[in-house]
Amino acid sequence: MRDNIAVKREKAVLVGAVLKSELKEDDELAELSALAESAGAVIVDRVQQKISEINPATYIGKGKAEMVKQRVKKNKADVVIFDNDLSPGQIRELESIIETKVLDRSELILDIFASRAQTKQAKLQVELAQLEYTYPRLTRMWSHLDTVTGAAGGPSAGAVGAIGTRGPGEKQLEIDRRLVSKRITELKRDLKEIDKRIVREIEARKGQFKICLVGYTNAGKSTLMNALTDAGVYVEDRLFATLDTRTRQWTLDGAKKALISDTVGFVKNLPHQLVASFKATLEEAINADLLLHVVDVSNEDVESQAQNAKKVLEEIGCGNKQTLILFNKSDVVRSQSHFEFMQTVYPEAICVSAKTGLNLDLLKRKILEIYEGGILSLQITAHAGDGKIQSFLQAHANIIHHEYTDSNVVMDVRIGKNQLSQLYKYKPLEIKEQ
Repeated sequence: MRDNIAVKREKAVLVGAVLKSELKEDDELAELSALAESAGAVIVDRVQQKISEINPATYIGKGKAEMVKQRVKKNKADVVIFDNDLSPGQIRELESIIETKVLDRSELILDIFASRAQTKQAKLQVELAQLEYTYPRLTRMWSHLDTVTGAAGGPSAGAVGAIGTRGPGEKQLEIDRRLVSKRITELKRDLKEIDKRIVREIEARKGQFKICLVGYTNAGKSTLMNALTDAGVYVEDRLFATLDTRTRQWTLDGAKKALISDTVGFVKNLPHQLVASFKATLEEAINADLLLHVVDVSNEDVESQAQNAKKVLEEIGCGNKQTLILFNKSDVVRSQSHFEFMQTVYPEAICVSAKTGLNLDLLKRKILEIYEGGILSLQITAHAGDGKIQSFLQAHANIIHHEYTDSNVVMDVRIGKNQLSQLYKYKPLEIKEQ
């Protein structure tokens, strides 16, 4: 029953249990429904329950588990998916009562990530997250874990077999744990090498203005990146359509350029195994100069999604990073009153549409202001033969006037405050503020 955790093309019954003490929305299973459908499941029934306390054996209580069993039989369901994180013991007990496969929220998200992974890095990251999730759940996960291997594979301590196989034997559980532990070590080693390369690539971009697109999954980050840079990033209207970070150059104004990266989307209660294994992927956000938090303002659950994405950013250490909030899909807002409420909560947000191009020029101007950090008018004197400083100024400043005197060149320029520190690296002869 547990050999295959995938839910693709399977009939699913969704179950959500919330504590009565917690204030929750009317449809707590809306996101789980989207996740299950994204995984390929066909939803045949939904069960929501308020509980006074979490049952240590079954989470929802034996009586409610029996009721779910009847729903499963009635709809001929193949899998039951909980919107809660269950312990290994709770999963085993529920499966014995319901008599069908039971997945929790984290396992479902891991399954979706596994189906989306395309590159070697993403596949290794997902496999590591799955194994770290599975490791403490190995006990009785499969029937063969209760067997004992001894001589010639027999359970008897006195069975005759090849050298090295005789003796009391070893439980299959311990063998599986050792194999999983070994594979986890191998994956971490391989990912460490990939992570080193990624970190080197990020460090090589020092001195360049780095922008990172972040936000809830399916908020339109990839579509926005394509609209801004013609990156050709894969786009599809489904959760976690892309897992790999893509970085492209974006021309802000003339020779002023920035690097913009598209990262993996966030979701409520993202499994910590995924956050840990995707650390290198999220490194783009950690090292960015500016975050563009893309919010799907057309979604009915927009406020909750915005808060959940903010929570993930805080978890990875980006809570205090300079952030620009973008209300994407502003052209298809369903509730005007809700939209106006969001504008009140986030007055600095920019309303855009990655699909139609609405206000993308305004977005570029705003980012250019942040990029420059304010404009200074300077007179710079440098050696006429110093091509590096002249090349830097042509790329990062507006040269208003230049004049050659003896072996020097005097330039009147307008340059952003944020680029001034880079200018000093070239050691010009003199800098005067005008």
